[in-house]
Amino acid sequence: MVQLGKIYDFAEETLGGDASGHDFYHAQRVGDWAVKFFLADHDNMTEDEEAVLRAGGLLHDTIDDKVVDDVPGQIQKVEKLLSNSDFSTEEIADVMDTIQHMSYSANLVHHYELSELGQYVQDADRIESLGAIAIARTFAYGGAKGRVLADPKVLPVTELKDKAAYRKNENPSVNHFYEKIFKLPAQLNTPAARVEGEKRKEFMKTFLKTLNDETGLLENEAFDLENV
Repeated sequence: MVQLGKIYDFAEETLGGDASGHDFYHAQRVGDWAVKFFLADHDNMTEDEEAVLRAGGLLHDTIDDKVVDDVPGQIQKVEKLLSNSDFSTEEIADVMDTIQHMSYSANLVHHYELSELGQYVQDADRIESLGAIAIARTFAYGGAKGRVLADPKVLPVTELKDKAAYRKNENPSVNHFYEKIFKLPAQLNTPAARVEGEKRKEFMKTFLKTLNDETGLLENEAFDLENV
């Protein structure tokens, strides 16, 4: 039987001090939402399916170069951790393929076809980039990177073609809503996630309208919410 305890501990140790929105509680929520979405679409799941979903959520940022310096070494650690936690060879392959290919930046050039379980983990991670939690995470990440909140003279980039361009983009935090976040609902894989994604997108549009009402920082037509 799969043991998730070590995986929880590893994720908390790796991500616990993060202040950029990629903390342990984010990882835990990704696992939780993956399970919720899968159950909403399928009514039931096996213990092994739940373990793969939760492991994918907990581990997806533990190998991210935004969080760790030695990505290849960390990948080896995670594979060994899964083996020591009694995951089968097939389950390890599924988790590893998911967490290495699910990110937004990894799919800018080539769209990776994940397994069914992987698609639920990917959707759960993208749901964390929508809604109230996404607003908080966007500004937390921007603050951690020294980015300004908003600047009416700096307009959103219409297209970020690859991971390098995505990572080099240092635009104000508000621009991130237009450059990435509002594109996510159309990219969700699963029925339950799509419903949640549209709801959260509308909440974020209301927030930005209110922000502009209070500040006037988003008057340029590039920030027009009718176009997102």
